[in-house]
Amino acid sequence: MQHFSKKDIDELSKIYKLNLINSATGYKSAQLVGTVSPEGNENVAVFSSIVHLGSKPALIGMILRPTTVPRHTYSNMKSTGVFTLNSIHETQIEEAHHTSASYPESISEFDMTQLEVQKRENFFAPFVKNSPIQIACKYVNEYPILENGTIMIIGSIEDLYINESMLLEDGWVQLDLGGVVTINGLDGYASTKLLERFPYARPKND
Repeated sequence: MQHFSKKDIDELSKIYKLNLINSATGYKSAQLVGTVSPEGNENVAVFSSIVHLGSKPALIGMILRPTTVPRHTYSNMKSTGVFTLNSIHETQIEEAHHTSASYPESISEFDMTQLEVQKRENFFAPFVKNSPIQIACKYVNEYPILENGTIMIIGSIEDLYINESMLLEDGWVQLDLGGVVTINGLDGYASTKLLERFPYARPKND
């Protein structure tokens, strides 16, 4: 196996290090985060740092990079208190990835891609049309991560919309039935395929 010591990693070139560390930890959730400024400027950006935190109450966590440069997603969710999470369909990956490009706040990524806004009644932030899973979230709190200057955002799930074909009788969501993709590293998108689902694990009897 190829071995990288901490010293080796520290001395790697920037791009190689980014690719290595971001992809070595495996596949992650690929989400389009929809926000809007108080003035009505809509923003959508791809994120791979969203994780489940709990179901009672229903909470998600989201890691944001340091705010040493303007972060429109962060400023929008802070000022309006809401944002959306939109899973990415396999037909949307090229357009979804382009939302990582750096545009001025006055330019909406919706206008620069083929992604379409979907508005839902009584929720200020935009959803992404044709996303198989759409989650309306409220900003709850944030925690600075001192070791690298990132921020963990805590969001509560206010509304959840799921394509019926993906929703099983017991409430489990089978992502591959909806064409939902996952992401590896910063730029590698992959399809999901269920291999097996097991019952609740209990200790084995000798």
